[in-house]
Amino acid sequence: MIHLSRAAVSEIKRLKAKQPNSLFRLAVKPGGCSGWFYDMTFDDTIEVSDHVFESQGIQVLIDADSLKYLDGLQLDYSEDLMGGGFRFYNPQVSQTCGCGNSFSMS
Repeated sequence: MIHLSRAAVSEIKRLKAKQPNSLFRLAVKPGGCSGWFYDMTFDDTIEVSDHVFESQGIQVLIDADSLKYLDGLQLDYSEDLMGGGFRFYNPQVSQTCGCGNSFSMS
């Protein structure tokens, strides 16, 4: 299960307004300082292996390989002195880098 905060939903909707027919895709890819990083894109196609979640009116596409890394993820959005950004709170993660977008799992 994936949870999107109200702030994350608001920002995704704002970004999606520029691409109205696309869907929000969330994935995990190898790389970053800690081994894995979160990838967010908009996509026009639902693949056969995709899992589709609905959260507050946002359809979230997650490929089968990424799903095991994202189960329980809470996605938030906040703005601070350094600007706005998405924040990932993942109960499965054992370590994150300073930016919070790269992580490792035990």
